[in-house]
Amino acid sequence: MSNGLNVVYIHSHDTGRCMEPYGFPVSMRAYQRIAREGIVFRRAFSASPTCSPSRAALLTGQSPHSAGMLGLAHRGFSLTEPSQHLAAYLGQHGYQTVLAGHQHLTTADPRTLGYDVVSETTEIPGDRVAAHAVEFLANRSHQSEPFFLDVGFSEAHRPFREAASGADRWISVLQGLPDMEEVRRDTAGFHASLEALDRAVGSVLDALEDADLVDTTIVIVTTDHGPPFPKYKATLTDGGLGVGLILRLPGIIGSGIVSDGLVSQIDLYPTICRLVGIPAPEWIQGQSLVPSLQGAQNPVRSVVFGEVTFHAAYEPQRSIRTERWLYIRRFGDRTKPVLPNIDQSPALDWLMEHEWHNRRLPSIQLYDNAIDPNQDVNIAGSTATRGIEQALEDRLVAWMRATGDPLLDGPVPLPPGARISLASDRNPDGPLVTGNYQ
Repeated sequence: MSNGLNVVYIHSHDTGRCMEPYGFPVSMRAYQRIAREGIVFRRAFSASPTCSPSRAALLTGQSPHSAGMLGLAHRGFSLTEPSQHLAAYLGQHGYQTVLAGHQHLTTADPRTLGYDVVSETTEIPGDRVAAHAVEFLANRSHQSEPFFLDVGFSEAHRPFREAASGADRWISVLQGLPDMEEVRRDTAGFHASLEALDRAVGSVLDALEDADLVDTTIVIVTTDHGPPFPKYKATLTDGGLGVGLILRLPGIIGSGIVSDGLVSQIDLYPTICRLVGIPAPEWIQGQSLVPSLQGAQNPVRSVVFGEVTFHAAYEPQRSIRTERWLYIRRFGDRTKPVLPNIDQSPALDWLMEHEWHNRRLPSIQLYDNAIDPNQDVNIAGSTATRGIEQALEDRLVAWMRATGDPLLDGPVPLPPGARISLASDRNPDGPLVTGNYQ
């Protein structure tokens, strides 16, 4: 049996590290509040820079391909074993499991994933999601059964909230994007969505206090992957895989702590199990963060892995990141950008006008994080880096073998019923294909 601690899992959409505790220039009082009260992981990474695969990894504690989630749920992809979902597993150990808002792992009834109680799950505004969570918490104060509350916000997915008039005047666009009026206006909408998200998260934190549940509740605040701009979401650089991750662990660890160690979101599942006093299941590939939370000198992990197989279209890639290096390998014969996998935006329009879509994509990328933290200069292919590339390639392939990656056997077939865009399409809005997509 568990020790009775509750778990509240708060997750946003397409946010990356665009949060005030990470230095992003948007006022986010709730995020600052939870950061001051908990531990901020500065180098946390999702397992995939795409929506359903990243969530599948966090909520099953394993790589997306091991969980079976190779693409998007609304395009027909699904978990191989829904019983491995964290909600189902906690339910087996006496937890009431509740979903408020967005989940993006199934288009069927979310109860198939192990939730006992489900609020409306369409992509509704954050204040309505928060209202469902607040209502649940208000009725929990005198109940003894522990709960797992999954609070899923659609912010900051496109379309963005409307920004106030003139809000784009002093906006700074994200690193690597064109600094022009249309992009600044688009970025202002992104900021407005983040501000709305923060207000909704603040409502949930207030409800925990009002119900006198703060001292008995673990709070996790994170997102699925990077922000919805070119060079971020759907890429295996830090812009795509880097995520904010904040934990509040009352009575377990102090407040206002910052961790610089590498962390993968697949580490959250075994961490939660250990914190609430239940055994981690045998399928777990992540590593518990508890030793580092308790002051261990050595970091929990030395590498994090990332992957893309299908997003809107097929674009098979795998990556390995250490403190010093990021190594990305593209599979298959395609050498041009896969445009359906990039969210439509003014920044993409500008890049297209300047022939960005005709650039050649390298099959191997290597970045030196020490001297090139923005990962702008690919140094793969030089004599000086040959040994480094080979060592990272060997380690990457060993991980793929150990986790049963289907990409090692060649192009990955579409599961029955799954639908994708063609990689050659201009955007994801064209006809979808099934079966043979080559």
